[in-house]
Amino acid sequence: MQSDKDKIFVVAVCGPTASGKTDLGIKLAKKTDGEIISADSMQIYRGMEIASAKPTKEEMDGVKHHLMDFLPPSEAFSVADYVELARECIDDICRRGKLPIIVGGTGLYISSLINNIQFDDTGSDTEFRENMREIAEKEGNIVLWEKLRAVDPESAARLHPNNLNRVIRALEVFHLSGVTMSRSAEMSRSKETPYRACFIMPDYAREELYDRINRRVDIMLEKGLVDEAREFFTHKDYVTAAQAIGYKELKAYIEGEKELSECTEKLKQATRNYAKRQLTWFNKTEGLNRIKIEKGADQEKILKIAENLVKRYSFF
Repeated sequence: MQSDKDKIFVVAVCGPTASGKTDLGIKLAKKTDGEIISADSMQIYRGMEIASAKPTKEEMDGVKHHLMDFLPPSEAFSVADYVELARECIDDICRRGKLPIIVGGTGLYISSLINNIQFDDTGSDTEFRENMREIAEKEGNIVLWEKLRAVDPESAARLHPNNLNRVIRALEVFHLSGVTMSRSAEMSRSKETPYRACFIMPDYAREELYDRINRRVDIMLEKGLVDEAREFFTHKDYVTAAQAIGYKELKAYIEGEKELSECTEKLKQATRNYAKRQLTWFNKTEGLNRIKIEKGADQEKILKIAENLVKRYSFF
């Protein structure tokens, strides 16, 4: 077994949307000679500058960013794809003597990478998936979820019936291999991780975080979010990207069915709900270092706390 001191040291600046993790990650990279690996499932796509709150060149402040803005919105991208590419980025950054800093709010990306999850190679069955989708369309998503519960109750307990893609994938894994998705997940954790991570999360009081989210949505609209969303809806092959928070909530306005004010409130609510789910995920992270941030807090002081955490963990 590899000792912790011999493992690759990485930093993960994580947390909910609008918590300031992007800014903190960039400032931390400047202080520690680091490079950033994005862990955002929408920032990977080109053209989604506003909806994904992608940092501008000026905001990056000369810090090199990886796994951002590199994929056409028409292409699918899985967690397994992310982990494979992120591992390559970490190796490259370390070879050049710099610190890998993972920054983002997609918890599944971060935990799968740091925990060295091994993904199943059971392949796929397009015909099976299409048949499952037909059943869902005719009889409802709950029917597929009940099928999953019959063969893999543990996976069914974790998945909402409306999370159709993952329900179908769990059924597909069992169909192809005879092994349940939950059992496959257990097996995937059997390989020791090569990483030693310092997890840092900017932690605002819930009310302040929600205020930040509401302000961010207003700023996104001022920057042209409606036009960006309208452009995406003209492409029928942008299926995954068009489901991003910030686009689908505006669709009714773009199609003339609702007022912008109504859609804006819906977008703010959806974003707050998403942040709540992110917090639930990250709060379960072992070894998470929360930096409590009060309204109007000294940003330099916050950076210093983060910098000290990195120093402490790097010499662990």
